Amino acid sequence: MSKFNSNKVMPRYFAIVLALTVIGVAIIGKALYIMTVEKDYWMAVQQQLKLDSIPVKPNRGNILSCDGQLMASSIPEYKVFVDFQPGRQKNVPWDTASINRVNQLWDEKIDSLCVGLNDIFPQQSVSEFKASLQEGRNKVNRDGTVGARHWPVWKQRIDYNTFALLKKLPIFNLSVGKGGFHWDEFNARNHPFNTLAKRTIGIMYGEIDSARCGLELSFDSTLRGKNGLVHRQKVLNRFMNITEQPPVDGADIVTTIDVNMQDLAERALIDEMKLPEVNADLGVAIVMEVETGDVKAIVNMMRMPDGQYAEAINSAISYRCEPGSVFKVASLLVALDDGVIPNDTSYIIHTGSGVVEMHGRLMKDHNWRRGGYQDINVARTLEVSSNVGTSHVIDRFYGGHPEKYVEGLYRVGIHEDLKLPIEGYRPPVIRMPDTKTTDRSKYWSKTTLPWMSIGYETQIAPINTLAFYNAIANDGRMMQPRFVKRLVKDGETIREYPPVVLKERIAKPETITMMQTILEHVVSQGLGRKAAPLSRSFKVAGKTGTAQIADEHGGYHSGVTRYWLSFAGFFPADEPRYSCIVCLRKRGLPASGGGMSGVVFRHIAEGVMAQNVKRLIDDARDSTSNFTPGVKGGDEGAASYVLNRLGLKGEAPKTAKVNKGIVPDVTGMGARDAVYELESRGMKVALVGRGKVKSQSIAAGKTVTPGAVCELRLEI
Repeated sequence: MSKFNSNKVMPRYFAIVLALTVIGVAIIGKALYIMTVEKDYWMAVQQQLKLDSIPVKPNRGNILSCDGQLMASSIPEYKVFVDFQPGRQKNVPWDTASINRVNQLWDEKIDSLCVGLNDIFPQQSVSEFKASLQEGRNKVNRDGTVGARHWPVWKQRIDYNTFALLKKLPIFNLSVGKGGFHWDEFNARNHPFNTLAKRTIGIMYGEIDSARCGLELSFDSTLRGKNGLVHRQKVLNRFMNITEQPPVDGADIVTTIDVNMQDLAERALIDEMKLPEVNADLGVAIVMEVETGDVKAIVNMMRMPDGQYAEAINSAISYRCEPGSVFKVASLLVALDDGVIPNDTSYIIHTGSGVVEMHGRLMKDHNWRRGGYQDINVARTLEVSSNVGTSHVIDRFYGGHPEKYVEGLYRVGIHEDLKLPIEGYRPPVIRMPDTKTTDRSKYWSKTTLPWMSIGYETQIAPINTLAFYNAIANDGRMMQPRFVKRLVKDGETIREYPPVVLKERIAKPETITMMQTILEHVVSQGLGRKAAPLSRSFKVAGKTGTAQIADEHGGYHSGVTRYWLSFAGFFPADEPRYSCIVCLRKRGLPASGGGMSGVVFRHIAEGVMAQNVKRLIDDARDSTSNFTPGVKGGDEGAASYVLNRLGLKGEAPKTAKVNKGIVPDVTGMGARDAVYELESRGMKVALVGRGKVKSQSIAAGKTVTPGAVCELRLEI
């Protein structure tokens, strides 16, 4: 066995290490060279690579109204571009013949193309289009070639009809490899009713397939569907798309929104907000079906910087504030249900002159300057919305145990978390008594109870107040506000959303009946008279509310006072079908929940009831009128057939037999018959208006001139 000879082995090891080091340095150097010097080249190569598998987006589901009308649907939109080097692959030299061919094409067709573009987009002149396209033709690219590869024809998206017109223009009607016209397709969201229920239906982000708010966001996964997958396989030097997994389109959502009620509520609210004496900066209106809790209309209007009103925030479910006097109903419902006051409302309250000291603060009625209401019973307390009367009852019977009062509020449902399926909902805040906390917002003082009883020191969104009033109208059963009725796929229901009962009974039946009567009296003989329908064809029940709103510092008296005006109720009062709440936020006086919000409530109630009136057609028929329809001149055989089939008396006007070389009299005829009579004689026709022929430019009886244009004026 030979000995280890280090003089021979070690040089070999060093040689190997040196070689590996050199190779490693070379690899690192080459990598750095590729990352820096050749970066642009390899990025271009990467852009040319074809993916083996391409995801295919599905069609987003529609959002429908309760009667099946489209409120949100997906339609294709396009951004259009021109490639001034059509057919040329990147990093491949372009031959002179191809360059000359493209230049000749553009030189010959650019003028007619720009004229066509101006016809489609009149906002931009022919010369402006030509200057833009010439700029794209002359653009020098990074690789030194001349001619932009992705030059925009029009900066905004266009719809399919406009896109189809563009594809008929010179150059654009050629294939991509010859003319260079190409496009990017987008799945845009269309709202046939524009902004109706905008924040509730929801909004999609511009070019990003992402929901922003409303039902679009809450049901995004349902509406979105599932992506498909297409495999690209190269066959005979061409790529073929082979579907591996087809896309699954999203399901449609059938909402509870009634388009007619939504439009009615929106117009009524905006009309009131615009009045000079109102000049509101925020308004809310919600209409709910009593039995099911279906939200038939929900309006959220806010004054924008330009002075116009638009839906910017879903305030109906998110804007929590002190509700004011509409809260008094909950306070006295608790007292009546607990039996601390007689259920016949005979308990007398001494309100005096309308000013009473309560634990060091003055509680005032709205008419204290006029002497107050003196002695009134509990029912009258709500009818005239007495602060003194309501706070006196609650403070007297619950002052020693305020937690009993708050527990009662929880029991009657005014504090219920509605668990709405719309992002942004904020549940009510009604705190339990706590005198030990250092948090000012949670601290319970001696004045908290009386002021809470009249709607202060609480935070409640309009939707919660309406759900409470809806429960009273529904004989004590509290329903969850329902926005979606079912999901539909390919015309078949795949999921139902039945009405949800949150509380089977919020109070004793006799207590609910008593409160229903009191709320009807509030409108018939109290401060809610402005909410009563002018026709008196049905009755309304409800309660007014006027509350001062704290400023950003938590105060009520700095600067111009802000008011939250509301009216909540239901109609018809004897057999409630719909509940409704209207809220307005404004600055300064005058401020009246009944006189402002109540008026909007009345307009909505009258409109909704008018839409639901069904009459027999015979009831509207005048027995003395002639119901035989007028018959236009034309094909008398066809007219006689129609009259006979309808069982009507009448006779088609006889069409005079005239010579084919003479211009006929077509006055009184329908457009189709008149055109036939004239064109059958070799004339041309120009129609103006709609209906039947009122006059003709070439008088009847003249000799026909082949090719002559006869203008027919039509009137309905």
